[in-house]
Parts: sequence; structure tokens; C-alpha cells
Amino acid sequence: MKPPIVVRELAEKMGRKPFQIIADLMSMGAFVTVNQTIDPELAQKLCAKNNIRFDTERRNLEAHQVNIQPREQKLELDQDDKLEDLRPRAPVITIMGHVDHGKTSLLDVVRKANVVAGEAGGITQHIGAYTISYPHPITGLLQQLTFLDTPGHAAFSAMRARGANVTDIVVLVVAATDGVMPQTLEALAHAKVAKVPIIVAVNKCDHPNANPMKVRQQLQDKGLIPDDWGGDTIYVDCSAHTKQGIDKLIDSILLQAELLELKANPNRKAKGNVIESGVEAGGPVATVLVRKGTLRVSDVIICGEFYGRVRAMMNEEGDRLKEAIPSVAVRVLGLNGVPEAGSEFSAIDNEKAARALTEERFEARKKAELEGVRPKRMSLEDIFGGIRDATAKVLKIIVKADTQGSVEAICEALRKIASDKISLEIIRDSVGAITVDDVMLAASANAVILGFHTRVDNSAAEAAKREGVQIKLYAIIYELIDHVKEAMAGLLDPLLKEVVVGQAEVRKVFDLSKGGKVAGCYVVNGKILRGKMRIRRRTNVIYEGVSLTLKRFQDEVNEVRSGMECGLRLEGFDDYTEGDIVECYTVEKIAQKL
Repeated sequence: MKPPIVVRELAEKMGRKPFQIIADLMSMGAFVTVNQTIDPELAQKLCAKNNIRFDTERRNLEAHQVNIQPREQKLELDQDDKLEDLRPRAPVITIMGHVDHGKTSLLDVVRKANVVAGEAGGITQHIGAYTISYPHPITGLLQQLTFLDTPGHAAFSAMRARGANVTDIVVLVVAATDGVMPQTLEALAHAKVAKVPIIVAVNKCDHPNANPMKVRQQLQDKGLIPDDWGGDTIYVDCSAHTKQGIDKLIDSILLQAELLELKANPNRKAKGNVIESGVEAGGPVATVLVRKGTLRVSDVIICGEFYGRVRAMMNEEGDRLKEAIPSVAVRVLGLNGVPEAGSEFSAIDNEKAARALTEERFEARKKAELEGVRPKRMSLEDIFGGIRDATAKVLKIIVKADTQGSVEAICEALRKIASDKISLEIIRDSVGAITVDDVMLAASANAVILGFHTRVDNSAAEAAKREGVQIKLYAIIYELIDHVKEAMAGLLDPLLKEVVVGQAEVRKVFDLSKGGKVAGCYVVNGKILRGKMRIRRRTNVIYEGVSLTLKRFQDEVNEVRSGMECGLRLEGFDDYTEGDIVECYTVEKIAQKL
């Protein structure tokens, strides 16, 4: 094709519907409409994905340069930072745990521990994130920490399902009076899926009925072994009521952050995620966490389907800021709409290009919704076919059943599926109906939900359809186990086996008038098919390749049977000698067993 390459014309050339091409481009990160142009490199990738060869005509490319829109690349490209430009940044901490175990009280006490804030601060606003300064336990230098006050682990997993890994450390709050509760385990499941360090804050230690040792024993069974018992999880006994252990908790967070060696480049355009958003008197407001770069007032930012110029930035105290460095959360005014929590924002130079790109994204999303394009998640059928990425050798599942006995029996049976080639990871097992929270956890972990004698909530079914999560329901336990076994086997790469189809002996070599040679052969056994062939001279293989032509007299044929003669040419080989054996073979894929 000649540049400029218009999506509609490309779809016609490929013999596909425009919406299918747009859906493919969306999966590759490019949001375009049917009448827009794409660059040749992107078109080449798209054609390669559909097994179609793509060539561009280079002539007069300069004349068309104006029409080719490099906007996608310029706005979407996130440049890699050089190691020498990276500077230490503050850790981002999320506090999670069971309801009424004291998460908010603990966060309030931590905020009051801020050594920089004065007594009479401004009007404190709930912005979903708080940055405090605290002296380092060893150096004594003031260190910054940013705490995310998320509404709960459901919001945390919703953000992760959209690809926002904003948290560096999770503080799991467990009440010493109640011990581990269902939501504690849910929060733990989300933290483990996010693969971030976990610090356990054992709260309410001042209570007469407190039993911090019980919490340690319960969580040890879940894989969080205390450091003083030879494990690597830090436990801190504390009380939001008496402020006992708060200093030790902050010290532990700072020391854990030091081990992580968190760094970012502040001297570049800002990039980060939306923590929460809404509409207030001044218009749409978004709380954003800057992950790299520095966000400044009057910067143009693009966030999903919305964009705008930053009119004002405020911290949690209501103070106006001129700039926000990495790991700082601020409320931003100036967007033309309310973005989703977890969506990514980028600061850019060109407001006009930002407007055009947000319009394209909006149109592409609408079109995708109309066509029913959903995010591609793992399904059991994919795994049976063995078409998953070869690097993914872990099957992640969520088990839900009607009784605790069924849950334990299923998990026990699943864990007995022994295999050194592949691992099975049960990221959650609980009793009850399949809920939205299960679906969001499965979306963030790319897992499959297995239900046994249980039902699916209406809202969960809608969420599963929207997020592309597969839910499988079973009534017979053996059927569930067998399906999981098949799925695990499907994850393994198939074994390749060569099967010799036939052999032919070269009896005479003919020269062609146009150049090249033809081997006149006699099929000694089996049959000769078009396809993969090798030439043996005495005992050595001297060439392997594919057939170029296979003829019987003057006719091109697909196969020649034993006892018949044929003319044969191989691609890239002309050095035939009488007496050579031409071996025809196929490669079969054999599914591996566990």
C-alpha cells in the first residue's frame, strides 16, 4: 500500500470488517477511527497478526508526511528513564483490612504523627491520599510517606484490574480482639495478587481481650510468617486509641521502603494514576498520584477519554500547590470530565492533539461496546487448547462452594494434582455466592472462577461479562477436578514428533532451460507429499527444506504413491546426485500429560 494508510482502505485490502481492524488496533494500544490514518509500522504489525504480508511504496513519502498522524506515538509513548536520572521517591502505602478493625482510626493517628504539619492547619479535605513527613529511624532525616485511603479492597482490585499498580507496600490491619476475619483474608488475597510487601498492624492491643499471638498463628497458616519466628513478614503491635506502637509501625514502613529502593525521574513530564474522582462546585475533580515526572499547574493532562489544563492543585490540607513530584497525591481541577479510578494520566505539550485523541478514544470505546469487544482474559477453553503464552505456567483459580466442607475438599483435591511442570495457585477459597469482589479479584489476577453448588449474583454476572472473566459452575466434584487437570495439561507446550511419510530415490537429474535442476525420483515406500523434506546421501542428512514443485509427467500433484515416478524440486537446493534418498516427513504436536 501507498502511505497514507487509512484504516478503512486497509480493512478492504485485508478483506476484514473495519470494526474488527479497530478492535485489533485497540488491543495493540492505538485508538483510531475508521477514517483516520496509521503509520506503516503499526499496519505491518496488524497484518503480521493476521498472517498477511504488508509492503509499503516508499516513493513520494515526503509529500504525504503531513497526513500521517504520529500523534498516537507522541502522546502515548512513555519514554524509558535513564538510570542516572532516577532519584529516590517516597513509598506509597495502602491500608487494608476487615471493617471495624481500626483502619481509619490508625490512619488518623498516623496523619497526626506528621512532624511538619502545624497545630492549626487548613480545612482538611478527604482526598483519598495523605502525604506525611517523618524522621528516618536510623539517619534522622525527614522522609515522606504517602498513604492511600482507599474505600476498601474492592476499589483496590478494581484499580488493579485496570492495570494500575500504584501501591508499594500494603499495611494489613487486624484487630487483636477479633483475629483474622473474612474480609482480612480477602484483603490478603488482593495484596498477594499485587505482589507487594505486607506489613501486619495488630491493632487494639490495649484492649483487655487482646490476643496478638492468635493473629500471628492465624496468619502464619496463610503464609505470613512473623520475622521473629524465622519468617519475613513484619508484625507491629499497636493501638490507635493509646498511640502505642505507631512510631514503630512508621519506622517499619520506612525500613521496608528502603529495601525496595524506590526511584523515579522527577525531571520529565508527569505520569501517574487517578485514585478517585467526582464532580464538585468548580467542576470535575480528580485525585491523582504522580508516579514519575513532576506535575505543574497549567500542564495539559490526558486521562482516558478526558483531558484538560491543570487549573489548580491542592493537597489534603486544602493548600494550593504549584507542582507535585513523584509519589505525591493531589486534587486536580481542570479536566473536562470524570475519569475512572485507576485510569492512567499523562502530561503532554499539545492541547489540540490531546482533544483529538480523547475524541478518538471515546468513539473507539463506543464502537467496541456496540461490537461487544471485551478484555481478553484467561478461559479454560484457551488453556485446553494450549494457546496461552508459553511463559505462563501457572493456573490461577478462585474456588467458591456452598459449604466450608466442600471448599476444603475441593482445595485438598486440587492441591493433590501433582506436577513438576506446572503450578496451580488458589488465590481465594470461600463459602457463598460468587460476588462482584470475586470477579474483580479474578480480573486483576487473570484467574478463572470455579463455583460448586453455588450461584452467581446478578451484578457479578454483569461484571464478569464486562471484565471478560470466566465463571464455571459445577455440580459434580470429580468433573471440576478433571477440568482443572485438563486445563493444567493444556498450559504445557505440546511435544513435537517427526513422522516419516515416505521415501523416494533419485534415479536421474535433469537440467532446466531456465536454470536449476529437477530430480527424477522413484517412490520406494510410503508416499511423497508437498511440504517438508530432507535429502540423505549415504547416511548423512545434507539438506532440509520444503518442496518447490512436485510433478507427475507434466501435471503438478499433491502426492505421489509408492512404486510411481515423479519430478521433484526443493526450495534453495540444486545439488542432486543419483542415489540420493528424498525423505518426506510431517511434524505432529502431541499434548503433554501432567
